[in-house]
Amino acid sequence: MNPLIKFFRTKIYTAVLMLIIILMVGVFGYVMISGYSWIDALYMTVITMTTVGFGEVVPLDDESKIFTIFLILASIVIVGYALSIITEYILSKNDVEELKHKKMQKKIDSFKNHIVICGYGRNGKQAARKLAAYKKQFVVIEKDKEMEERLQLDEVPYVIGNANEDEVLVTAGVDRAACFISALPNDADNLFVVLSTRQLNSKITIISRASNESSYNKLKFAGADNVILPDKIGGDHMASLVVVPGLMEFIDNLSIVGKSDINIEEVAVEKFYDSKKPKTIKDLDLRKKTGCTVIGYKDENGEYTVNPGAEMKLARRSKIIVLGRPEQIEALNSEYDIN
Repeated sequence: MNPLIKFFRTKIYTAVLMLIIILMVGVFGYVMISGYSWIDALYMTVITMTTVGFGEVVPLDDESKIFTIFLILASIVIVGYALSIITEYILSKNDVEELKHKKMQKKIDSFKNHIVICGYGRNGKQAARKLAAYKKQFVVIEKDKEMEERLQLDEVPYVIGNANEDEVLVTAGVDRAACFISALPNDADNLFVVLSTRQLNSKITIISRASNESSYNKLKFAGADNVILPDKIGGDHMASLVVVPGLMEFIDNLSIVGKSDINIEEVAVEKFYDSKKPKTIKDLDLRKKTGCTVIGYKDENGEYTVNPGAEMKLARRSKIIVLGRPEQIEALNSEYDIN
C-alpha cells in the first residue's frame, strides 16, 4: 500500500475513535447529569454534536447546560477534524491514482519494439502470462474499467480505453510497437482494430483472434498477418490427442513455462556469423558446440523447411529452429549472445 494512503487511513481511524469517544461521553453525561434515559441521552448527544437545532427532550438545568456547551465545542472540533481528514484522504487518493497512471504512461512511453495486447479476457490474459514468462515488454489495452484492479494485481502495464479510437492505440505505443495481438471476443471489433492498427503502423506484425471461420479472410484482408481460431485449434488438438497422443503430449511439453525452461528456439542466422559468404548447417556444428539440434529452417521469404539437411546454405535474413534441453538452449544463448 502507498505510504501516503496508509498515513491518511491511520488518521481516519483516529478521527473515528474520537467521534465514538465523544458520543459515549455525551450519552453517559446526559444520563448521569440530567437523568435522561439511554435513548433520550443518545438523541440529545446526536442533535448536539450535529448542531441541527432541535429542542431539548426536557428543559436543562445549569449543570446540563454547562455540559452541553462543552459537548458542542468538543464536537465542533472533532467533527471538523474528521471531515477534513476524510476530505483530504479522498483528494490524496485521487492524486495518488493520477501519479500511478502518469508513472505507468511514462514507462509505456519508454517502450520500443514491444507487444500490444488488445483485450484482457481469457486469450489476452494467457498471451500476457506467456510474454511475461519470456520477459517481453508488452502493454494491454482494456476497455472495461472494472478490469483495472485485476491488471494492477497482475502488475501488467495497461491503458484503459476503447481500442477503436486511434488516440488509445497511440497511447499504448502502437506506432512504435513490433507486434499487435487483438484478442477481443467480437470479430467485428477485431476487424476494426486491425484496420486502425495497420494504418498507424504499416510494419507491425498483427495477430488477431477470430470466433468464426468466415472472419478469417476478412481479417487477413484488413491487415492481419496471422488469424487464430481458438475453437478450431482446440478441436484439432483434442482430435490429435486421440490419434497421436504421445506426440501431442511431447509437443505440449516443449517450451511451455518460461525462458529458463525453454526447449525450442528460433534464431536469426546473423547471430551465428557475420561474413557475407553463406554458411551451411554443417559449418555451424551446433550439435557439437551446444548439444542443440536444428529441426527447421525459415528462409528470407518466410518459407519453412522441416528437418533441413546438413548442406543447406543459410541465407541472410533467414532463421533456424533448434531443439534441445533447457541447459543446451542456455548454452546456445550464451555461446552466441542471444537474448
